[in-house]
Amino acid sequence: MNFAIIGCGRISKNHIDALLLNYNMCKLVSVCDIIESRAIERKNQYEEKVNEIVNVYSNYKEMLEKENIECVSILTESGYHAKIALDCLNAGKHILIEKPMAMTVEDADKINELAKEKCLKVGVCHQNRFNPPIQKLRRALEEGRFGKIINVTARILWTRDQNYYNQAPWRGTKELDGGTLMNQCIHNIDLLQWMVGSEIERVYCEKDTFLRNIKMEDFGAMLIRFKNKTIGIVEGSACVYPKNLEETLSLFGEKGTVVIGGLAVNKIQTWDFADKREYDDIDDSSDVDNVYGKGHTPLYKDFIDAVNDNREPYINGQEGRKALNIILTAYKQSEDNYEGSTNI
Repeated sequence: MNFAIIGCGRISKNHIDALLLNYNMCKLVSVCDIIESRAIERKNQYEEKVNEIVNVYSNYKEMLEKENIECVSILTESGYHAKIALDCLNAGKHILIEKPMAMTVEDADKINELAKEKCLKVGVCHQNRFNPPIQKLRRALEEGRFGKIINVTARILWTRDQNYYNQAPWRGTKELDGGTLMNQCIHNIDLLQWMVGSEIERVYCEKDTFLRNIKMEDFGAMLIRFKNKTIGIVEGSACVYPKNLEETLSLFGEKGTVVIGGLAVNKIQTWDFADKREYDDIDDSSDVDNVYGKGHTPLYKDFIDAVNDNREPYINGQEGRKALNIILTAYKQSEDNYEGSTNI
């Protein structure tokens, strides 16, 4: 299956690695970035490992016209995801989109509707769902071992210094990126809502810009009431001193407690249930060297299998919409609350 990549920035290295590790199933045909040197760097990364030629483009529409590709990975700045996704779908390509899949729910719906109309697949890169500890947690949840779920808590305690934002002026902007909740926290918010498995009833959010010179928040907190009565709690920071501390998901139920932490929700820290299963004693923790984890490789395998088997990807466009909707609801609530507040 022939792939192309649009956008060769920070995260693209992980996508190249995932394509290489799935080489028996797929091939990278071309890369595109408006900064040609970045595209050439990714071309070289791929060609150093396999005996294949990767073509370089600076105009993705030209690439879509000229190249024989079935699938496109969209890795640009978040604000461009929707436009590029719609163009790729109209060109007859399956698409795998980095988070968030769009910057508005309306654009996410347009992507999903067009994909359905064209009989094409949409995958969204919430790769942490594939982490072995998360898969183990999901198994326990689906087996009903928690009983009634009381609350699920997501903590994303990272640092992003001013240099991080200065390197790419689009970061921290409302139009192209969003703040900490949208950029850094969306993966763990996705895991939280996935475990709860319910639509939201209401959201309360407090956020602010404390340390970084950006337009959006560098710290945000959310309280989510789901329709099944479970409460979700989110704490997300880009201000932790002096380095990334943790990304943790905690699930508290009537008959079970699980805490998965580590740098990228990759280590089981607490695993306690009223009942006992054989797999409880298996430590599914994994070592990672960055906050992206190792989930891109199984994510690509699943997406390729979905295209070949004509089924929905494990994380399709409808799933990608859910965390986006929670964050945008939180943003709107916070802004409405701020505009309507009075000094007491």
